Amino acid sequence: MFPSTSLYSLLVLGIIGLNSCSKSPKPIVYGEDTCHYCRMTIVDKIHGAQIVTDKGKVFKFDAAECLIRYHNDLENNEGYLLFTNHFETPEAFVPMKDAVFLISEALPSPMGAFLTAFKTNAKANQLKEEKGGALYSWEQLQQHFKK
Repeated sequence: MFPSTSLYSLLVLGIIGLNSCSKSPKPIVYGEDTCHYCRMTIVDKIHGAQIVTDKGKVFKFDAAECLIRYHNDLENNEGYLLFTNHFETPEAFVPMKDAVFLISEALPSPMGAFLTAFKTNAKANQLKEEKGGALYSWEQLQQHFKK
């Protein structure tokens, strides 16, 4: 026996409502989506980033440096989740608070900050040894960009 039409409609709307408030990153459509900060088209699959607000709204960025600059300009960002693509698995996201960041002139990024995120310390250290540069935690990176 099928549920009544109104009960079925409420169930479908409830599921849609729950999914629309999801606090997780959304896939970036590379070559189509634009950066919320600088308005450039997002094409680099290693350097994209996202902010997910406390209400589930997603802001996409072409580089972590654009996200940081936008984030620093916000008056209230409590409850926001910050994600970045990372070197080990392009297109995949890692929370920025868990990432390790390398600034190396041998690894260009879309906005010229030479900033690349890594999911693991091991890979970040390996690339630092190969390419040079300096490693930063999320907290250290925020201070670096305030200078």
